[in-house]
Amino acid sequence: MKSIVTGGDAATMTSLELVDFINSHREQQAILHKNFLAKVPEVLGKRSADFLADLPDSYGRPRRGYRFPKRESCLMAMSYSYDLQAAVFDHMTALEAQLGAPGYTVPRTRAEALRLAADLEERAAALQLENQRQAETIASLESLFLSGETPTQFCKRLNGVNCSRVNSTLLEIGWLYDENRGENGTPRYRVASRVRDKYLTERPRKISPEGGEAFIKYDLQLLLAGAQRLHQLYMQQKLAMKSTWDGRFTQAKHTGGTI
Repeated sequence: MKSIVTGGDAATMTSLELVDFINSHREQQAILHKNFLAKVPEVLGKRSADFLADLPDSYGRPRRGYRFPKRESCLMAMSYSYDLQAAVFDHMTALEAQLGAPGYTVPRTRAEALRLAADLEERAAALQLENQRQAETIASLESLFLSGETPTQFCKRLNGVNCSRVNSTLLEIGWLYDENRGENGTPRYRVASRVRDKYLTERPRKISPEGGEAFIKYDLQLLLAGAQRLHQLYMQQKLAMKSTWDGRFTQAKHTGGTI
């Protein structure tokens, strides 16, 4: 897998390179390039068209793909996990730091050396700020997550989320299925096999209603990876929001804080 560095310090990765990188840094089933391409507009929206590129196949023939700068590469990686986002960020930061990258010239005068020193100092400050933001995001998620809670309980601490529609949203994206589908009555949500023990798990509980037949209810339980993914969906505005939402992405800790 070879990443490309273009003019100055602008590192880019093609969709093929990014898929190879992601597959080499995760244990789950390998991502197919065609499935990755289908996901790009979902993550980047209308701006995805700005990064379209013809990528040569093994025979040199052009094929549809994308070429992403650092920001969009990190966004695509984040749609799979925060760990992958961090790995891509570190990889592209290392590319930017390579002194042999095209666009870098060895200073020949004192003035050029001073400009280069100032530029490197600015880059270092920007990198430190980005690392600080990454650490704050991770710490924020750790403070949000409470073992054993439901997706709805987690989302109650995300400003603006319509908590009454959390489970229906998870049903739409394939995290849940309705065991009571096609029958009258309250939905009985169960965890779909593709996310069970990855994003969600469930705990069986016997319900014995007065005058009715006893049945088993499965309580949904959110896992840490599921909380991370829900937070990603929140930041991407893919959760149902209240009509009164003020547009701010904020959250409260589970230690009694309120939005």
